[in-house]
Amino acid sequence: MPDATAQLTGSDHASGEGEGHSPGGRVALVLGALGVVFGDIGTSPLYAFREAFDHQHLPVDRTNALGLASLAFWALVIIISIKYLALVMKASNNGEGGILALTALVMQRRSGRGTAALVMLGVFGTALLYGDGLITPAISVLSAVEGFSVASSAFDDYVVPLACVILVVLFLVQRRGTAGIGKIFGPVMVVWFGVLGLLGLIQIVQRPDVVRVVNPVYIVHFFSADPLKAFLALGSIFLVVTGGEALYADMGHFGRRPIATAWYAVVLPGLLLCYFGQAALLIRDPSAIENPFYRMAPEWAVLPLAILATMASVIASQALISGAFSLTVQAVQLDYLPRVKVSHTSGAHRGQVYVPLVNWALMIGCVGLVLGFRTSSNLAAAYGIAVTTTMVITSILFYVVARRCWGWSRLKASLVVTPLLIVDGAFFAANIPKIPDGGWFPLVVAVGLVVQMATWHKGRQLVALRIGRGRPLGDVLSESAEVARVDGTAVFLFRDLGKAPPALVNNLRHNKVLHRNTLIVCIHTADVPRVNPAERAEVTEMQAGVSQVLLRFGFMEEPNVPAALAKLAEAGHPFDPDETTYFLGRETVLSGKVEGMHPALEHLFVLLNRGADSAARFFNLPPDRVVEVGSRVEI
Repeated sequence: MPDATAQLTGSDHASGEGEGHSPGGRVALVLGALGVVFGDIGTSPLYAFREAFDHQHLPVDRTNALGLASLAFWALVIIISIKYLALVMKASNNGEGGILALTALVMQRRSGRGTAALVMLGVFGTALLYGDGLITPAISVLSAVEGFSVASSAFDDYVVPLACVILVVLFLVQRRGTAGIGKIFGPVMVVWFGVLGLLGLIQIVQRPDVVRVVNPVYIVHFFSADPLKAFLALGSIFLVVTGGEALYADMGHFGRRPIATAWYAVVLPGLLLCYFGQAALLIRDPSAIENPFYRMAPEWAVLPLAILATMASVIASQALISGAFSLTVQAVQLDYLPRVKVSHTSGAHRGQVYVPLVNWALMIGCVGLVLGFRTSSNLAAAYGIAVTTTMVITSILFYVVARRCWGWSRLKASLVVTPLLIVDGAFFAANIPKIPDGGWFPLVVAVGLVVQMATWHKGRQLVALRIGRGRPLGDVLSESAEVARVDGTAVFLFRDLGKAPPALVNNLRHNKVLHRNTLIVCIHTADVPRVNPAERAEVTEMQAGVSQVLLRFGFMEEPNVPAALAKLAEAGHPFDPDETTYFLGRETVLSGKVEGMHPALEHLFVLLNRGADSAARFFNLPPDRVVEVGSRVEI
């Protein structure tokens, strides 16, 4: 296993952000980050400020407007600028970020106490992101389309149907990939943040004293006026930082510096001007609370602004959908989800994938949310609990990584992480009362996924244990030294090094033959995103014509077995792709009375196993050269 400390300090290099990039290349990375990373947080001005007032029925007065603006400012500074950009994004896993990559780092240092509990905590955080992936497209598109009803009451009856149509079209085009559309994402978001800043600046000019909210004393005044309502309003003003986890998750695509550059040069100024502007507008005109974002614009500009907001919300939704696809691939590779069909939509960009099952599940969920909640205000009640919980989990895992991988002392780690946990915990506590009003939805989704992921992971371990009780490979080969040899190459895929694959044993028992070139291939998914090609394969010759091959892939890599074996041929090992037959074991799993798992979970695992995608397709094996040998396994 590569040294984790090296992985944690190599994010810029691993992400292709080295000094070799031309100025044009760096600008392209910044534009790409604007289009992919900041869509979610960039559409928060559509609803965050309004919900902070509406959800708790706060009086629209100067104290509350300035207090909420100050909270928005300090939330963006502490959570995004300090927590994520300055601290958490330094905890990269070979350049990759995100809660699952952070969990993989914890898995690498298994010597610590409670590692299994920490890993499950990370898995729960991962499951919560799926709930976020359902709500974000629904609330972003719905809140943007609501702008049309602000422009004209004639649109009132068409808001929900139009939002549903936009979402359905968005999911229908996913299979075509996002390479072409992605080229316009960055420039559109530059225009979007520019418009946010301009709208806010127009209002600030009329009330320049609003910029004083950078002084946290306005937060004190806000809480002093009505402590209970102010505390509960935290659950809504927190919406200004939703999307913060995306900065960390997409770090591997762009690197820390382009993301930080985009944040400080474009995103943060645009967001702050917009939130300050909304506060200034509400001080002058409390009735604007109906929709402070659109009320900042002149009447003639509302319709074009609604169109631009819809484009921005589609971009924000695309980022979450693509993130769900990538998250699923990582979870499958780490053996927390069954194999699913994955299509690679770009030959040039290996990270662009399409997962049909996840796509259709998200589409049904998003459209269902729009039809069920009908307004962005109702949906806002469901939004926040998943994100705050994920951020709390990220802080906890960051503390563990800092202690175990960076060697920080308990005092240093506590001094850094404790203030962050206090902030995260306050926002989390303020979101708890939203659970009965819709916050239960992402929690139910997350719990269901955690049960599924934990069941699959445990079940796979039990199946491996049952199959792994086979005989040592050396003993089987010694007993078969005199069997006939046939021409060609046979590749037997089996997960346990040193053990004889059941398919090989059955072939020897029934056919009494062994191919002249036989490869016993074990595929190992490392706890790093990508494996150095030079360390991909390890070959051990067992006897003449029989070799054991260990292939290593990272959890973000496509496990292409034929391509990896072809590299062995280039290195001098005999392997002819046209003369190769791949032998796979296909286990029929049955729930039984063997101890190890609750009976109900056994039945769930059996169901998941039946629905798992073909191993031949998952490992990119040529379909006309695969032989599957079945076996029955009781768990």
